[in-house]
Amino acid sequence: MDLNAADRESATPRTPDHPVFCTIIPPHILDNLAQSDDPARHEPARRTLEHDHARRTQRRAIAAEDRTPGEPGAGADKPKRTIYDAGHQENLPGRKVHAESDGPSKDASVNRAHAGLGATFALYLKVYGRKSIDGAGLPLDATVHYGEKYDNAFWDGERMVFGDGDNDLFRDFTIPVDVIGHELTHGVTQYTANLEYQDQSGALNESLSDVFGSLIKQFALGQTADQADWLIGADLLGPNVTGSALRSMKAPGTAYDDVLGKDPQPATMKGYVRTTDDNGGVHINSGIPNHAFYLVASALGGKAWERAGQIWYDVLTGGELPKNAQFADFAKLTVKAAQTRFGAGDEHQAVLKAWSQVDINPK
Repeated sequence: MDLNAADRESATPRTPDHPVFCTIIPPHILDNLAQSDDPARHEPARRTLEHDHARRTQRRAIAAEDRTPGEPGAGADKPKRTIYDAGHQENLPGRKVHAESDGPSKDASVNRAHAGLGATFALYLKVYGRKSIDGAGLPLDATVHYGEKYDNAFWDGERMVFGDGDNDLFRDFTIPVDVIGHELTHGVTQYTANLEYQDQSGALNESLSDVFGSLIKQFALGQTADQADWLIGADLLGPNVTGSALRSMKAPGTAYDDVLGKDPQPATMKGYVRTTDDNGGVHINSGIPNHAFYLVASALGGKAWERAGQIWYDVLTGGELPKNAQFADFAKLTVKAAQTRFGAGDEHQAVLKAWSQVDINPK
């Protein structure tokens, strides 16, 4: 399947055209909106695209770094959250408006950002023993009210940044906790496997953020695998969008078919998209490993963060995943991790079966 027939390319990995800049709204959605005849639709999308293009050039230095944490200091097992307000400007970090010890703010966006950072911190600490995203108690900073009708949220290598959305297609980006968890997990990846943001390794980078973003939401809500909706950004869509979310891990390709366009995510390698856009389709082909994780979690049942999530976390942090990993490389390591941690039982079989179902041979 080709996203654009004119954008066909070989499957050979290549050097990224752009440094890593991790946003929750993929470029293909913004590109589609930017072509709308309605100024209320195309103007926010075009501004967002222009902004994101400029930000990519500022990420070059951070993207090239191999970031390693120091030794955890005192209190590393407690979050240190600071929220800033950009005042609808694009200067970071903005004005400091909330510290860890402060009570609730009168600003709902500040409170949601604070809570979302905390929910992410809680999953990584309580489930995986990880002290913040770097493993050493890194303070968690966030900026709210960024830009004017800015339709995105992003991790810039240092902090979380949230737009308010346009209140038409997208709501305030602090609302969905899985979006916050998704973006902060890019930070975890940055400090661990540091996967190249291109082609299959880039799609794995995006998929890992979707996986743990979903687990953070499930953990916060106390949901089991069968209770979860397996949607990414379901609470983000505005009143004039009929789709269900930005992405579906359960059924990639079905999240929306409306003003946002048609969800292009494949569920298996038979639908793998070859494109030069979006760093080789990182937000599109992530549907394949996303679906594999959903299949593992559903087969095992119970709390998805306990077994399926543990296997994925072991691979992300285990030191064996190459920066330019292909899907088959990741799959092989999940099979190994399942057997190492749980033996040759249900977990091992569930992982083998799931990768087979998405047409990837992990052996």
